[in-house]
Amino acid sequence: MSHTPTPSAPLPPGRLRLVIVAMSLGAFAIGTTEFASMGLLPQIARDLEVSIPQAGMLITLYALGVVIGAPLVTIAAVRIPRARLLVLLIGLIGLGNLLSAIAPDFATLAGARFIAGLPHGAYFGVASLVAARLSPPGRRARSVSLVMLGLTVATMIGVPASTALGQQVGWRSAYVIVVVIAAATTLAIWRLVPEPEGAGVTGSIRGELGALRRGQVWFALGIGAIGFGGMFAVYSYIGEIVPGVMGLGERAVPLALFVFGLGMTLGNLLAGRLADRSVYGTIFLGLLGMALSLAVFGLVAENAIAGMALLLAIAITSQLMGPSLQLFLLDASPDAPSLAAALHHSALNIGNSLGAALGAAVLAAGWGLLAPAWTGVVLAVLGLGIAGWSFTVHRRQHARRAAAPASAEGELSVTA
Repeated sequence: MSHTPTPSAPLPPGRLRLVIVAMSLGAFAIGTTEFASMGLLPQIARDLEVSIPQAGMLITLYALGVVIGAPLVTIAAVRIPRARLLVLLIGLIGLGNLLSAIAPDFATLAGARFIAGLPHGAYFGVASLVAARLSPPGRRARSVSLVMLGLTVATMIGVPASTALGQQVGWRSAYVIVVVIAAATTLAIWRLVPEPEGAGVTGSIRGELGALRRGQVWFALGIGAIGFGGMFAVYSYIGEIVPGVMGLGERAVPLALFVFGLGMTLGNLLAGRLADRSVYGTIFLGLLGMALSLAVFGLVAENAIAGMALLLAIAITSQLMGPSLQLFLLDASPDAPSLAAALHHSALNIGNSLGAALGAAVLAAGWGLLAPAWTGVVLAVLGLGIAGWSFTVHRRQHARRAAAPASAEGELSVTA
């Protein structure tokens, strides 16, 4: 645990920035390890003598680790102070990547990728909770977005760099890089991150599971799992869309990925500012903007310049939901925020799998390379419908609370 005493009030701005940078560094490590495998599948398959589809199971197993690990790790660690838990989680991430780097065969590597995914959701959930609790009112969403910034910067810098190094030196080097970053993060969190008061240590499994009894928690998870899948329906197939539709050739794929990563970073920063004003408003704006961007992309992507511009727009609008949904979940379950916040990343990885699977289905059906974009439109609209349903329920709860304040204890209190 940190050597710093527990603060009784929000941290001073300078100290808070250091704390956020420390936790964001861990997010950068996670983002790098999550996506670097995608660009190194040919090298992994060739070295371990498996097919590309078999190697692709490494991505699925990591995502499965995230989905399973987010609730299980959070519940198992319910009695551990949040700052100390962050150190343990980033240490487990480093261990999973160390095992990946030294794996002698494919079966061992597959197990290592599953282990590396287990702490993913819990880390982001706990880091978001700590950032929100250490921030002054009106800046909580911005602090959460800055923690998440490490993940989006990883898609823009960490993933291309580690992929390029892996292609030149060997795929194991990409995982070694993550081990080094995780080690640096462990030291930074241990020295810099204090234990916030009221950080959600309930002391019981039943207390954390209480989050699952709240309807608004399930609404938020539905928005993430379905609505966010709209972005992944296109992102998963950029490697095919850029040369096959835009006509730019395979060498332009890294440029498209950089543009998308830049958009994700900008969207994440914008989301933090907007969500501090209105959580619901930012969620609606993100889903509507993503649906429109995907639709226009489906119409104009054959023009390379317009296609790149729309990829940027899709990335920006999709990221408006990340910090917004994270803050939504923290407020939706104030007495058990750790599990609710961790489940957010389970939902996003379900959205990842759902968008990619549906995109693959429409491609296999022969509907063309732009069919995933229209699939994404449908998913974004469905997410918008869930958000509208959630908002209606919230307004009714708010009306009942105004009429009978005593009956509304513990209900969602986000800015509409």
